[in-house]
Amino acid sequence: MPDPVRTVLAHAPDLMVVRFAFNQGDAGALHSHPHVQSTYVESGRYRFTIDDRDFEIARGDAFVIPSNAVHGCLCLESGVLIDSFTPRRDDFL
Repeated sequence: MPDPVRTVLAHAPDLMVVRFAFNQGDAGALHSHPHVQSTYVESGRYRFTIDDRDFEIARGDAFVIPSNAVHGCLCLESGVLIDSFTPRRDDFL
């Protein structure tokens, strides 16, 4: 499955904001990281998995992914996610 297009919008050592543009069928592979992540759905529809729990989200939804939680998503309808990470994800720079 294709990967979404990532754009870093802003960052400082304690916070990073990132835009992910997805096409239908794109996936964010299951992964984990030490950062706390907040996700806001600007547009589209997605199926998310967080620690073996699946749920669907759509425009206007938001949620938090705890540090080290295994998570990923599948894009059901093309759109954009806005993710915030604390601290900054240096691997995205």
